Amino acid sequence: MSKPILLQPIGQIRTPWKTLADCPSGPGRVEAEARLEILPEYAEGLHALASAELDLLYWFDRAPRDVLRSVSPHDGVERGVFAMRSPHRPNPVALSRVPLIAVEGNTLVVGALDCLDGTALFDIKPVPGGGGAKAPVSS
Repeated sequence: MSKPILLQPIGQIRTPWKTLADCPSGPGRVEAEARLEILPEYAEGLHALASAELDLLYWFDRAPRDVLRSVSPHDGVERGVFAMRSPHRPNPVALSRVPLIAVEGNTLVVGALDCLDGTALFDIKPVPGGGGAKAPVSS
């Protein structure tokens, strides 16, 4: 149908979750913070980032890609993967909105994420309107 899409990670996500069994099922279900470590060649892209909330695109690289139906852990109902937010899907692209807590050089401290430590980060987008107070910036 079309040519393959090539994406390059802009960094990695650091979380406390090392295994799938440890990982929460959905962002915001725990109070832990995550750290977005931006690769040096993309650090300039953080210039003037001042939104209180961010939309993140990342890749559930360790999720199975051959699943088209799954049972929700929240209500036990079987649904197609396009009717739920499960990471188990043909293209395990993840989208989460998180609060920006702090900017520390080329690292962003954000609210909890439902991904494993070392997950590839593909994009960061500020939420329109800023969503409130700005995160403190340090170098």
